Amino acid sequence: MSMSDEAASTGSSAGSSAEAGSLQAGSLQEGSLQEEADRLQAEMEEARPPHAGPLAQIGAAVVALAVGVFGAIGSFALGLGQLTQPGPGLWPFAISVVIVVLSATLVVTGRGLQDTERFSRSSLLTVVGLVTLVLLAALLPVIGFEIPSLLLMFVWLRWLGKESWRSSIVISIGAVAAFYLLFVVLLQIPLPRLI
Repeated sequence: MSMSDEAASTGSSAGSSAEAGSLQAGSLQEGSLQEEADRLQAEMEEARPPHAGPLAQIGAAVVALAVGVFGAIGSFALGLGQLTQPGPGLWPFAISVVIVVLSATLVVTGRGLQDTERFSRSSLLTVVGLVTLVLLAALLPVIGFEIPSLLLMFVWLRWLGKESWRSSIVISIGAVAAFYLLFVVLLQIPLPRLI
């Protein structure tokens, strides 16, 4: 064996050992990433509320189906108009039809799904959000959009979002001011308002 053959064989074995080392390092890194992903998945499963069962899944789909049907009936009563001149009920009707189709699909396929959560204390946050939206809708024509919108944003940020007092106040005031500037001043939309 000549010197050049030995050098070539030594270089190729050094190259193959370097490749093997980098493959091992890559496989170790992939292994640690997979372990981390598995750990995070297990942690998320622990924090998730228990599954409510197929009856709850189908019940939620039926409620959404009813909302879609009532929305379609109400928007049809507003008038759909023509495609060239849409009436005020056209887009609400289209959205209601999408809700009906998706809800009906969920009624059919929902029995096997596992993404419905059992009601718990954290479920009350959804109820609080819904109640504040109903209050916004009730107060809007009476006292305008500024105060109800400010209160809604503050409640959502402070108690539902767990933001600090300072950021809740600043973001609420800033957002209502931006909405006022955009919708009332620039777009001149006739919203019920105090100012």
